[in-house]
Amino acid sequence: MAIWDFVKDAGKSVFGKAEAAEPAKPQAPAPAAAKPAHDPDTTRKVAALKAELKALNLDKDDVHLTLRGDTVKVESKGANRETLEKLILALGNIEGIAKVEADLPDAGPEAGKAPVFHTVKKGETLSEIAKAYLGSAGKYNAIFEANRPMLSDPDRIYPGQTLRIPQA
Repeated sequence: MAIWDFVKDAGKSVFGKAEAAEPAKPQAPAPAAAKPAHDPDTTRKVAALKAELKALNLDKDDVHLTLRGDTVKVESKGANRETLEKLILALGNIEGIAKVEADLPDAGPEAGKAPVFHTVKKGETLSEIAKAYLGSAGKYNAIFEANRPMLSDPDRIYPGQTLRIPQA
């Protein structure tokens, strides 16, 4: 299982401003014989994450999310590598999420290669990022397309946002 780091205080707010910054509240341990109870706040936050994935058309029937504090574990048996990378980014670019855990599929020509992600710095543009990674500022649209549906406009990126860089 690989872990990707994100900027916790950057991204779309889906939990509410105060809750995004709050660490998970510790719960009293359940008695050994009792079935562990789900924290209602965690359940609500997972539902908010799933709603965001649904809004991006990334929520398939086999996507399972587990939230522990500011870390989301995403599992999907049917997602291809590109879709799973988009799931990782969609979840990681939510305010209050610092880490995303996932296993990338082994099959295909991309197997064994770590995905290339870039965290946007203040003042950067897709053109500058494209020049640095793809060799030409004119290839900004390839980065834009690789990050759809999370990006709806190539001019609307923000500091702290993590972008998927397509492999040439």
